[in-house]
Amino acid sequence: MSTIQTKTYSPTPSRQVAFLGLGVMGYPMAGHLARAGHGVTVYNRTAGKAAAWCAQLADAAVKPRSGATPREAAAGVDIVFSCVGNDDDLRSVALGDDGAFAGMKPGAVFVDHTTASANVARELSAAARERGLQFVDAPVSGGEAGAQNGVLTVMCGGEAAAFDTMKPVAEAYSRAVTLLGASGAGQLAKMVNQIAVAGVVQGLSEAIAFGQRAGLDMQAVLGVIGKGAAQSWQMDNRGKTMIEDKFDFGFAVDWMRKDLGLVLDEARHNGARLPVTALIDQFYADVQKAGGQRWDTSSLITRLR
Repeated sequence: MSTIQTKTYSPTPSRQVAFLGLGVMGYPMAGHLARAGHGVTVYNRTAGKAAAWCAQLADAAVKPRSGATPREAAAGVDIVFSCVGNDDDLRSVALGDDGAFAGMKPGAVFVDHTTASANVARELSAAARERGLQFVDAPVSGGEAGAQNGVLTVMCGGEAAAFDTMKPVAEAYSRAVTLLGASGAGQLAKMVNQIAVAGVVQGLSEAIAFGQRAGLDMQAVLGVIGKGAAQSWQMDNRGKTMIEDKFDFGFAVDWMRKDLGLVLDEARHNGARLPVTALIDQFYADVQKAGGQRWDTSSLITRLR
């Protein structure tokens, strides 16, 4: 079961919200909303997980509830948050007779934290507008630990009014919530993030593997170069575990390949040249073939052993 760490929440008026998708990220994110004093109704495809979440948050200031469908969970709330797997999963919880859009009141805001395509963000924004609703694409960075500790970075695309409504609520599980442009801008920013992360992890993998081949004490080496220009979040948080060949945690290779697929598809449309990213995507395919589908993305180093 996902954990929800203690956090000091900034005072904000209590809102009625829904959260759709209680996976590795959504479970603690929804928990922080409840702990911050918001009234939360959840939906999950596996109803038992929604029931377990409600039981775990039973001591929240506003009693949590669950809905049998996205539409039921979204009925009458101010903001609907979602965090599901991919474009099709997102459409399934937003659209259709049982989708959230069908149950939302006029003017309500749908905030999607799924890492999805910019195209589906624009599609759902247009569909929301036709129904008198508002939509914000808001993918996150920070991984499972960031969700559990309530310190995610949220990259948003949409109208300023919708963003202003969701930002103080989303701060329950975030340390930075930023509007970057119109619909789709949040998803594009997340793609930029994943391009940068892939390159850094590959570089760190090669550096550690090289140092080990050279007979260096790599824990000591990282301690030194981590105080200089080579320092990065990946070095600080994954360097030691890469040296120790520990990968049974964190952001899974399968998820990274999904994200890089979105990146490369977008690049084919906008003309961006991403030769290194395309190569690293194939390196991650090698890790998958070796059985590392659920290993942390730092497992790139296993190809170099």
